[in-house]
Amino acid sequence: MSGHSKWATTKHKKALVDAKRGKMFAKLIKNVEVAARTGGGDPAGNPTLYDAIQKAKKSSVPNDNIERAVRRGSGAEAGGAQYENITYEGYGPGGVAVLVQCLTDNRNRAASDVRVAFTRNGGSMADAGSVSYLFSRKGVVIVPKSASLGEDDVLMAVLDAGAEEVNDIGESYEVVSEATDLVPVRTALQQAGIDYESAETPFLPSVEIPIDEETARKVFRLIDVLEESDEVQNVYANYSVSDEIMEKLG
Repeated sequence: MSGHSKWATTKHKKALVDAKRGKMFAKLIKNVEVAARTGGGDPAGNPTLYDAIQKAKKSSVPNDNIERAVRRGSGAEAGGAQYENITYEGYGPGGVAVLVQCLTDNRNRAASDVRVAFTRNGGSMADAGSVSYLFSRKGVVIVPKSASLGEDDVLMAVLDAGAEEVNDIGESYEVVSEATDLVPVRTALQQAGIDYESAETPFLPSVEIPIDEETARKVFRLIDVLEESDEVQNVYANYSVSDEIMEKLG
């Protein structure tokens, strides 16, 4: 199991019980609003919006909040902000490469939040292009395990839809594809009657750096602080952590 998978899984579990649920809701709603503004307010014709809505619903965001975000984004209701996507690059403890995706209506505030997080947690900002080449955008669908669903079942469902691999990541299966094949893979699962938790296009590392327990604590602390910012939507890092260390860190 690679570092990104473990962290994504850990983060997902944590998010569902986190006291900062309101902050998580705000980020999910922002995603819905921006997806509606970019591709229109009809989920049937806007796969990005469809997936943003599904993720929000599975994270228990109230339907009214989701619907209002769609209306704001599509222009059917006033009050939508003009968000822009900005990606910052940097290095964390142990030389771990970090990509930070922001969705903000204030570029200066976003840059300040990210810079402070790096400098106060053993990291440093890097020039554009310095670490992004170490990552590739992929399609990732997380499928929860069940007594009646095996890895072979998932693999057979997505094999002809463009899936590259199916990984067992503990309590779920991770289906990886090219980013452009995310919708066909997700659709294939739906047609096979297989439920999924999330369908996204994250940046996955092409090269991972093994880190020890002390460095892992520092890296996770940096990621936590970055994700606490309202401006930050996603954080990706190219570390690899053993099962033993992950168990110790909980």
